[in-house]
Amino acid sequence: MTSRERIRAAVTHQEPDKLPIDFGSSFITGVHCSLVAALRQHYGLASEPVKVCEPYQMLGLVDDDLMDAMGIDVRPIFPQRTIFGFPNEGWKPWRTPWGQNVLVAERFEVDTDNRGEIWLYPEGDRAAPPSGHMPKTGYFFDTIERIDPDYDEDDLNLEDNLEEFGPMSDREAAYWTEQAELARGSDRAISTHLNGTCLGDIALVPAPFLKRPMGVRGVAEWYMTIADEPDFVKALFDRQTEIALQNMARLHEIAGDVIDVVVVCGTDFGTQNSLFCSVPSVRDIWLPRYQQINDWIHRHTNWLTFKHSCGAVEPLIDTFIDCGFDILNPVQCSADGMDPTELKRNYGDRITFWGGGVNTQQTLPFGTAEQVRAEVLSRCEVFAPGGGFVFNAIHNVQALTPLANMVAMIDAVKEFNGEK
Repeated sequence: MTSRERIRAAVTHQEPDKLPIDFGSSFITGVHCSLVAALRQHYGLASEPVKVCEPYQMLGLVDDDLMDAMGIDVRPIFPQRTIFGFPNEGWKPWRTPWGQNVLVAERFEVDTDNRGEIWLYPEGDRAAPPSGHMPKTGYFFDTIERIDPDYDEDDLNLEDNLEEFGPMSDREAAYWTEQAELARGSDRAISTHLNGTCLGDIALVPAPFLKRPMGVRGVAEWYMTIADEPDFVKALFDRQTEIALQNMARLHEIAGDVIDVVVVCGTDFGTQNSLFCSVPSVRDIWLPRYQQINDWIHRHTNWLTFKHSCGAVEPLIDTFIDCGFDILNPVQCSADGMDPTELKRNYGDRITFWGGGVNTQQTLPFGTAEQVRAEVLSRCEVFAPGGGFVFNAIHNVQALTPLANMVAMIDAVKEFNGEK
């Protein structure tokens, strides 16, 4: 099988010739830029600065030569703009606080204060208040809540929370046309993030890509709005969905036959041991809108739809399936109720698990290489039979993860596939 055939077989619950692997095809299945550099060195690849494809989490671009070395089956087409609102183009050098020389986009603009704290500007505009902050000892940026001083929770304006949504621009369409041509004919499956379909994604609520966002932009305020003003949230999601459907139609005209997997939503519903919202609330507020999006995709395209939610979301998996999602990520097996064997038994023939391959909170960063190998082999043995599994860690691989453990993880998958 080609990588593309392998991914499509796995997601449609056919057992592929070998277990497919993803690292770096999205902003939720990626690798910190420091680990990308270390992996390049380990595999004897050309020594060159890593491109930071998403500065929010300081994720590094996994180039084709590293994909080949790791056996990766998916390659990305990233959105035209980063989460901080500037395009990934015109690369320039930047030295990180931990001493790594990387490449960042030309409109990546930061200031460092006298304490060593780093402040990043939305759209690269220094006239706007910073929207990202990296502590002196940090390895990624936190978004900064910038609440409009005129915000009034008792006088909500729908348009204030729709300012970032609109028709696809000609510039974005030109970007997609170019990227589709570059990806056309690839043996690897192609994955991308859809624009505007992440309904209520808490990472996007503060709008770090806007210079001066209006509306409900605080995390606490957002959750209170869901509880207190569900009709407002539903009206907001209806308008967002309407705009997103129009943009998906244009994207399909431009690149529909190139794309295999679309990340529809990164909205987290789970904590380590519970849910942010009740099952009835999710079914009332989110399910009808997700159904609209996924139904359109499945009627008009060959795209496979990808739902990300961290945490203890087992009570919501039937709801995700009812929404029409093909894929669930990151499969946080360390959270309550997320036992791998039970997940595979109860849902493995109805949704694909993309992730869950190793615990990125404990085993991968703090275990031994042998513990990593054992856990990876165990997860593969549970999830792989009958298809419905794409190997990935549980969310992005973080800075300070030992290189030996990262290599042990990849080697264990190759061992499972009979390649070592």
